[in-house]
Amino acid sequence: MKLHQIINSLLETDLYKFSMGQAIYHQYPSYKTRWTFKCRNTDVKFTKEMVEEIKEQIHTYCSLRFNKEELKYLAKIEWLHEDYIEHLQIWKPRFEDFEISTDSPCGLFLEANGTWLNTSMYEIPVLAIINEVYFRMAYNYDELFEQYKRKLKEKTQWLIDGTYNIGVFSEFGLRRRLSAEAQDLAVKTLCENNKNFKDSKCLGTSNVYLAMKYNVVPVGTMAHEFVMCVGQGNPMYNPAYSNKLAMKSWTDEYGVLNGTYLTDTIGDEVCHRDMEYTYSILFGGVRHDSGDPYKWGEEWIKHYQSYYNKYHDERVNPKNKTLLFSDSLDFPRASALYSHFKDRIKVGFGIGTYIANDTDVEALNIVMKVSECNGRPVAKLSNADSKTMCKDDAYIEYLHKTIDWRITHE
Repeated sequence: MKLHQIINSLLETDLYKFSMGQAIYHQYPSYKTRWTFKCRNTDVKFTKEMVEEIKEQIHTYCSLRFNKEELKYLAKIEWLHEDYIEHLQIWKPRFEDFEISTDSPCGLFLEANGTWLNTSMYEIPVLAIINEVYFRMAYNYDELFEQYKRKLKEKTQWLIDGTYNIGVFSEFGLRRRLSAEAQDLAVKTLCENNKNFKDSKCLGTSNVYLAMKYNVVPVGTMAHEFVMCVGQGNPMYNPAYSNKLAMKSWTDEYGVLNGTYLTDTIGDEVCHRDMEYTYSILFGGVRHDSGDPYKWGEEWIKHYQSYYNKYHDERVNPKNKTLLFSDSLDFPRASALYSHFKDRIKVGFGIGTYIANDTDVEALNIVMKVSECNGRPVAKLSNADSKTMCKDDAYIEYLHKTIDWRITHE
């Protein structure tokens, strides 16, 4: 079954790939990374035909280049510099960076290996390709799309009539979308209906291509990979200080335009230690991606409040900071979180699969994570054990020991 071309623009990726990409370009151009695909659904099997189609779609993706209109759009983003835009003008994906086969329990083995500058850019479009190939080849796609449209219409009506009030949210579903047309429809529908929503607003999308197409805000700051590679990719550094190293690197790059910090790469306790007064000022807020969101939010309000009590500085007043929630959200969960926190701190949501891939069929739970940096294993120690990912158990044990030592002795 031959499919149409799934990725048609190099802008079809999440915004944070460009904000991280610029920092990588300026500070870590020689870093090498390996990325590994994992399917967390134990009952999902990719057929040989699916794997061949995925391989062909990735090969086609590697033929794309940024065009003048796309580069002009990126140049308008305030924090992207001219030299990085010029780099993107000649940048291209490399098919030779990929290893793709059926040698995996789920039927799909996929890794990418090369410079961090290159391989970081592959994650999002590759996952989008895998999703769309799977759902088009495993099911009657037309039936799935009808189910999707019905549910999207229902969700839109819930926001119009106030069944769920969630404040400001963004669409974050590119990596796990049902299809390109499904995500396109979602962004178009939600943003066009902003004027009709009772107490909610769709700020925009993480998908830069759709943000450009519909003239809405592209959203995103950083991902776990930045903390992992900056903090764990150099043997000279103690990985228990990954957050401090990443925060310094990020503020060296962006100064005061730092966006939202992702807190859970090696646990929140050390992140609170490293988010000192200065960084609490410089980052506009923090993003939640694992663990109990209520406990997490209360701890960060307490964090900001302690600095506000000490310095009486409005820049660390919790009411001027943002909690961004992005972990497995739907409208009921987001509405409850919004109601709980909205009067004490700014609240935002990044909602992915629930918006971009909600049908009568269970969505895929697939990831593609950096597994090595400069030939060394790296790991994310999520607040949820199911999200921890590393190919080397001995390294996970070592990382835990460095963190425990720091917490005990520092």
